Amino acid sequence: MNESDQPLLIRVPITVRWRDLDAYNHVNNSVFLTYLEEARLVWLAGLDGDWKTETLSPVLAASQVNFRDQIEWPAELVVEVRCEKLGNSSLTLSHRVTSADGTRLYSDASVVMVWINPQTGRPATLPAAVRSACER
Repeated sequence: MNESDQPLLIRVPITVRWRDLDAYNHVNNSVFLTYLEEARLVWLAGLDGDWKTETLSPVLAASQVNFRDQIEWPAELVVEVRCEKLGNSSLTLSHRVTSADGTRLYSDASVVMVWINPQTGRPATLPAAVRSACER
């Protein structure tokens, strides 16, 4: 599936904080994962229906980040989240971190999230609210 075929789930603005910088004065590589997480949580929190309950919870199973450009402070960013693949208990989300005006690509990434029953640790069926949002 090409990125243009993937439904855009959300665009989340992110402000780079001073504390995000490392000794080289650019955003540390580990902070990129925090930006991706923030965007996913904003998306999940806005779903029409439950995505997390006492017997259903998402876990991150895999992540891959391609670093395309350095981010310096100050900066305003946008994280785009798209649905790449839907499974029975998992989904793959693609992410793009860009400048607020969209002219610079800082990274692209992909994560696999699996929904589990936290009491058993076993995979659980993908919540209807998540599936519905991704199938639009």
